[in-house]
This record gives sequence, C-alpha cells and structure tokens, in this order.
Amino acid sequence: MRRPLWISTPDDLHRVVPHLARCQLLGVDTESNGLHAYREQVCLIQISTEDDDYLIDPLALNDLSPLGGLFADPRIEKVFHAAEYDLICLKRDFGFLFVNLFDTMLAGRILGRSATGLGAMLEWEFGITVDKHCQRADWRQRPLPHQLITYAQMDTHYLIPLRHQLREELIQCGRLQLAEEDFRRMCLTQVPKGNNGENGFWRVAGGHTISPMQASVLQQLYDYRERVARMEDRPVFKVLSNQTLLQIAKTCPQKTTDLAQVCRLTSRQISMHGRQLLEAVSRGLSSKPLQRPASPRRDDDVLHRMDVLRSWRKAVARQMGVESDVVLPREILERIARQFPQNAQELEVLMEHTPWRFKHYGAQILQALGVEED
Repeated sequence: MRRPLWISTPDDLHRVVPHLARCQLLGVDTESNGLHAYREQVCLIQISTEDDDYLIDPLALNDLSPLGGLFADPRIEKVFHAAEYDLICLKRDFGFLFVNLFDTMLAGRILGRSATGLGAMLEWEFGITVDKHCQRADWRQRPLPHQLITYAQMDTHYLIPLRHQLREELIQCGRLQLAEEDFRRMCLTQVPKGNNGENGFWRVAGGHTISPMQASVLQQLYDYRERVARMEDRPVFKVLSNQTLLQIAKTCPQKTTDLAQVCRLTSRQISMHGRQLLEAVSRGLSSKPLQRPASPRRDDDVLHRMDVLRSWRKAVARQMGVESDVVLPREILERIARQFPQNAQELEVLMEHTPWRFKHYGAQILQALGVEED
C-alpha cells in the first residue's frame, strides 16, 4: 500500500488543497478522542484520492477552513463509510457544510447487505482483512505510532473503489435514486445538543426507577462526576459509571465501608472519590426532591397509525430484502403518524426530503392509513 502523506503545517495544507479540488471523488474519514477526553475533538482527518492518501492533523493546524470549500463543493463527491458520526464531529468542531456525499454503509443497507461494517464490506468485495484493534486508541498522541497511521490510512484507502462497486450494484437493482435521496438527507445531519446540561442526570439509564429524593441524590452525584471529568479531561464513564451513580443514589450510603459493599467500588476509587460521594449523598438528601419531567404522551390514534405504518413498512422491506427503516426512516414514519395527512399534497409536504419514497410509496402510505384520495 502506498505511503500516506502527513499534513501538519499551513504550507502543507495550502499546497494539497488545490490538488484535492481538482478531484471528482474524495474518500473521507475522521478519528476522534471520545474515549480519552471530557470533550471529544477531531484528532485526524483522512482524505484519499484515487492516487494518494492524506492524513491531516487538526491538532497542529489552527485553520482548516481551506477544507470547507472541498466539502461544500457540489462538483466533488465525498465518499464516507457510516458518515453520520464523522459529519457531526466535523460540523461541531469546524462548522463545515457538506454537499454531494456517497455513504458506503448506507449503500450496503439499501442493497440488503447483512454485514455493513467497513471491514466486512472490504473483505466481501476485495478479500481485504482490516485489523480493527486500534478503534479505541487515543488519537491525540503525537507522534502517532506506525500501526495507527496504517489503520487510519486503511479507513479511506479503499473507499473510492468500494464506492464504484456499490454504485454499479445500486444501478443494476434500480435503487441508485433511493440511495442518493439518503445521501442528500445525510448531508443535513445536525449536531445534537449537549447532554451535560442542568438536567443531564435524567439521562442515566434506569433513572426512571428511582424516587424523587433519590433523584436529588443522583443529581448531586452526576454533577460531582462532571466536575471531576472536566478538571481531569477524562470521559465521564472513566471517572464513575452510570450504574455506580444509580446504585449510590438508590442506597444512599452513609459511610465509606457502605460504598464498597453496595457499589463494589475499588479501594482506589474509594480513596479518590469516597468522601466527595458521601458529601454528594448528604447534599442530595437535604435538597428538594425532584420530580421527573413528564414525557409527552402520544394519543392512541397516533400510536395506532404508527403500528399500521410499521406493518406496511415491514411487508415492503421483506419484499425488497432490506431492513424496515430503509423503506421509510423512523423519523418520517413518526411525522406522518402524528400529522395524519388527508391527501397526497399534505403527505408530499411531510416527505419533502424523501421525494423518491413519496413517488413510489405515497399512494401505499395513504391507503395503509385509510385515506381515500379523490
């Protein structure tokens, strides 16, 4: 495999961007440090052309705006695998916009592939085995070890040949327009709002099972963990797990020995956090009990329409040999069920970002909902 080109200076970047701008296809991937930092950031951007592989170092470059023009250029097709996470990271960290995208994982799903991971697809198409043991590496480290450089290069090196193969298969089975519809929708991916807000503790799995007083304790424990993770620049789960926080909130231990018994904390964890955890429990018990915010309840008619649409979708998916959400994505199904369109015009508005699906399935959707067209 060819040697990748490392881009870590403004001169390097300005020299390579004009070359990339002349390409019709770019394979793109990113590596982030979400498993090793409190606030995740993009630590490497890989871009492959049909001739070269580039590893771009965002940690060494203060200005990556020259790449923005490439990503927003409709003449250049950007080839990703499982693009959603990469788009979120690139939009969050650099404010990039994306136009003209091909997602090899989405293409595989639309073709009905049972295994759509990059490693599985490369092995199926080209007989190439990809070593994925570096997935959990800390991509902030510099210099990057040789094995991480090779791993990163592999993630984009074969994307363009894979795109060629998948696109031809999509054409052969008449699903290219369906795939292109989802590629356009993928470009609209939004950066989710942060989960570390004032009421983030409600997102702890199992939090719905605790009492209002225990919820107050959980909030104090959650806030303590956030402070430690932020100060040490560590992921919150590496400080204390959600399960540990929940167990402490449920049992409200009063002594250090209780922590070891009810939560199975190690002696090192107790030494580091024991006193502060007990103080958090005490603050929670003396605070006002917290009622869980009520979730908006769907009425029975909406739930019925969702069941009807799911049954219709499942039948169509079985005929196509694909997963159900390929036929009609969940968020669109739910929107239709909530709004209950009464004619094709109203349904078309709800499916504005899926015109191919509206054209091919609109009448079936209305029929499943029991809407009679004039």
